[in-house]
Amino acid sequence: MTAFTTDLQHSGMIAWDLDETIKFYTEKMGFELVDTFFNGGNRCAFLRYGHLTIETWEGETAPMTTGAINHWALDAPDIEAAWANAKALNLNIKEKEIQSIPSFWDHGIRYFNIWGPNKETIEFCQIL
Repeated sequence: MTAFTTDLQHSGMIAWDLDETIKFYTEKMGFELVDTFFNGGNRCAFLRYGHLTIETWEGETAPMTTGAINHWALDAPDIEAAWANAKALNLNIKEKEIQSIPSFWDHGIRYFNIWGPNKETIEFCQIL
């Protein structure tokens, strides 16, 4: 899959309280609030510190435990090629087709997820 990805894009973490999460990471940890978006009726924020970007969102129950990272996302400039390769490798793909969220970034995203060997979610994401 490395031929179809360029870098770690972000890690995803459900927020118990999105406003408190943003405040903690920006005011206490020195992260920059890159942007906020709506996914349906729920807010999602992207926070960045150096090379690390955290996607955090409301609307789901946060696990509130160690190991609470929801997913790792890899930057996939050609999501169709990454999808075809994941299928060719017989990876355990979580969706039946490539997904999209049109409200993220300037032109939306397209993505799909796979299960890793420890039931971790790995997302392949193309920012449009």
